[in-house]
Amino acid sequence: MRINIKAITLILFIVFLTIIGLSLVYNYTSSNDSIGENPATISSIPDAYNQAFRPQYHFTPQSNWMNDPNGMVYYNGEYHLFYQHNPHGSQFGNMSWGHAVSEDLVHWEELDVALQPDEHGMIFSGSVIADETNESGLFPTDEGGLVAFYTSAGDTQDQRIAYSTDEGRTWTKYEGNPVVPNPGIVDFRDPKVIWHEASSQFVMLLAAGNKIMFYGSKNLRDWDYLSEYGQDVGAHGGVWETPELFQLPVDGNTKNEKWVLQVDMNPGSIAGGSGGQYFLGEFNGKEFIRDEKDQGINWVDYGKDFYAAQLFNGAERPIWMAWMSNWEYASAIPTHPFRGAMSMPRTLSLQTDQSGEVQLVQQPVEEMKDLRMEPVYEMADKTISEPVQLSSFDRQTYEVVAEFKVGTAREFGFRVRQGTETGEQTVVGYDAENGYMFTDRQYSGVTDFHPSFSGVYRAPTKIKENGTVTMRIFVDRSSVELFANGGEEVLTNRIFPSLTSKDLQIYAVDGEVNVESLKIYPIESSWKTS
Repeated sequence: MRINIKAITLILFIVFLTIIGLSLVYNYTSSNDSIGENPATISSIPDAYNQAFRPQYHFTPQSNWMNDPNGMVYYNGEYHLFYQHNPHGSQFGNMSWGHAVSEDLVHWEELDVALQPDEHGMIFSGSVIADETNESGLFPTDEGGLVAFYTSAGDTQDQRIAYSTDEGRTWTKYEGNPVVPNPGIVDFRDPKVIWHEASSQFVMLLAAGNKIMFYGSKNLRDWDYLSEYGQDVGAHGGVWETPELFQLPVDGNTKNEKWVLQVDMNPGSIAGGSGGQYFLGEFNGKEFIRDEKDQGINWVDYGKDFYAAQLFNGAERPIWMAWMSNWEYASAIPTHPFRGAMSMPRTLSLQTDQSGEVQLVQQPVEEMKDLRMEPVYEMADKTISEPVQLSSFDRQTYEVVAEFKVGTAREFGFRVRQGTETGEQTVVGYDAENGYMFTDRQYSGVTDFHPSFSGVYRAPTKIKENGTVTMRIFVDRSSVELFANGGEEVLTNRIFPSLTSKDLQIYAVDGEVNVESLKIYPIESSWKTS
């Protein structure tokens, strides 16, 4: 047998080149996957939740209209999110309570519609409380169940209840409705019910035009008027809606607690259209008494799209969510087959700021970190004066965690969801000259569906004592949420960029800024099937 040395050499050379080629392809693919969209991740998103503007880690109904969250409750290991919903179309109407549940605040399962309109009217916003000892007498055993309070919106608005013995899956409307008849007020709605330990009673808050009315009850069925608050305080550019009342320690000190009264308003918010404000003080079981050094307006969120925030009753920590939209243009946003989205769930606290004022602080719940992937970009102690384009960045959903040492730059921050071909970008930055965090969505994609959508939204922000400011930015397919300085200021805004607009840039204007630290985490879709 003769051995052809030349042929063997040629074969070995070809094999060598093949191995090198495969290695290069593998390295190129791995490098791109670490900073670009992972095809495996994208393909595992169900088709029903994979539209261009479908949020990937914010709750949306599979189809049709959604607005205010209501009936938020934690019960038997499940977070229940009920929400204003039109099961039959993508515009406001046929208002019902949609229903979704989650065990971790991240992955949600949409269930059947919980409450639907009847001969008395549509089902407007409200709340749910766990009646675990059957104080209401509505349940066959002392084990109790869930009681829902809602506004029946017919010729007049009154307050009614329904109850569930199967963890919110089905509901029975109370035969003795209404439990709070209308006293002659046109806008009389959105019952929020809590248990007030100090006075050993249930307390109901109702939005009544330009004020909040308080009612008390021992059994959840019979309610007595207590007091009212708000006619001469706060912002009054529109009708007050969806109130909330809860108690928090100041700076973590349980011996120094304040009550937070949160009220939404439409229109008249800081960013225009609908938005929320809050008051700090005491609640003695009958009256709310404001107690703040500064009697000005406390805005909940400086963005355009955070409305009707509600806490989860029964949760071990204060967590709320809000409707991520604005009544000015909610019916026109360019999404299909759904219309409406929820904010991320947020944990709340009260902290004293540098000027000695107590303020509400919001942070994404810790469970959001479960969706983080490994960081694809990091930077530390680097001074920039010119834009830094992240090469090969190709992401639609991610989290940016950054700390900047303020220098000579007049402005600095990030340009997210950029598109070279489309000219699209959303700018999230700090205006050092004027002391504002801001989000600029003027060129963020589709903006012409309503004249009030395009704009720049600002939040007064103080530099920390060490000369830094921090930004934590969550970018989804159709939203940007900015938590500045640890959540002291928050801006929530919808955006509608092209799928191809996925570039990211760090920038500084007219000077230098030092990037103390920066990490960028891709966020995987909560709609993943595996």
